[in-house]
Amino acid sequence: MPIHHRHDVVVVGARAAGAATALLLARLGHDVVLLDRAGFPSDTLSTHQLARTGVVLLRRWGLLDPVLASGAPAIRRVTLAAAGESQTRTIKDKAGVDLLVAPRRHILDTIVAEAAAGAGADLRLGTTVTGLLRDGAGRVTGVHGHDAGGSPLEIHARFVVGADGLRSRVAREAGAELIEDRGGDGAAQYTYYDGLPWDAIELIVAERAFTGVFPTHAGQACVWICTPGADARQARRRAASRTEAFTATLRRTAPELAERLTAGRRTAPVTGMLRAPKHLRRAHGPGWALVGDAGYHRDPITGHGLSDAYRDAELLAAALDQALRGDLEEDAALAGYQRRRDEAVRDIFELTCALAALPARPRVRRPAEAAQRRHRRRGGRHRRRSRPRRPPHHGRLTPAFHSTREGNR
Repeated sequence: MPIHHRHDVVVVGARAAGAATALLLARLGHDVVLLDRAGFPSDTLSTHQLARTGVVLLRRWGLLDPVLASGAPAIRRVTLAAAGESQTRTIKDKAGVDLLVAPRRHILDTIVAEAAAGAGADLRLGTTVTGLLRDGAGRVTGVHGHDAGGSPLEIHARFVVGADGLRSRVAREAGAELIEDRGGDGAAQYTYYDGLPWDAIELIVAERAFTGVFPTHAGQACVWICTPGADARQARRRAASRTEAFTATLRRTAPELAERLTAGRRTAPVTGMLRAPKHLRRAHGPGWALVGDAGYHRDPITGHGLSDAYRDAELLAAALDQALRGDLEEDAALAGYQRRRDEAVRDIFELTCALAALPARPRVRRPAEAAQRRHRRRGGRHRRRSRPRRPPHHGRLTPAFHSTREGNR
């Protein structure tokens, strides 16, 4: 006798990956419940600049205009600085997008979650999931927990999606093992400033540090620093407060920016992570799947976390749609999702791991110098003798380095 499932999918976690997955499944006509223990709007730990891929997806889903209407500024320039030199680029028109955005998470997440509810998903905020339901064969068949008032609840579904972040309860309860672990030796800290003009994303490279600025809502900018975790912890021990440690690091890594910020006003406490894991988990099993940070986490130095979450939400929604409609067997559909996810993350994951090691400070290559190098490659008369190939991050800002936060990949 077939088992009746009350819902098609229950998604645990209503932020970036979870809300997007629920939105897409609901638009495909599926019965979706979307849960989060928080109430919205509320903030979460995030350096929230979207790469181009994320902006393209928001546009495809019809959500870019609401994000811009919320007051998130359209960013059309990126300035990169290293070794006393700088270079500014205009965001190229590609895939129908000629801008980047960095909306605050309490605004962005609310927009996407409300869009999911508007598409038909049952959005239940203030709901805490404490475990998974299973049948006699061990298949996951739902979740149990309690609502905002403390009343116990059970929600049955054909599939449970864990989109509940780095410390995912769904991943832990499902037994989703790590399939690749690159450690967690990087730190990222950030705060917000206002009272200054912000007309571009700024990226500043220094010895053992990568510092940045991106404009966001209400005339503010997020100012962030990525360093080795050991350096961040040492700075904390030497300082009287987290803010003092951040300011001292900023003066060392980006003194010109630190000087400019004295004319502005810090509007939020310093926050961040002193250990940023870099790993992939198995993404599916009988009756369950993982998306976003629950299944794949990387150091924030390349700024692809949100965009990767949105991309993987599309991949998972397509796979679940195939399984729910019977177009593919469940195992085949979800194995395909994991394969496509792993292929999609590979390049940026490797680049993130390389940059998170904070290699020797690059220099900015001048346009004339770049033209000379192209001339030599095309057979110009002035050729240098051959020499060993260097790592891509050594001694210059490479196209890959430029593209990580521009989103031109």
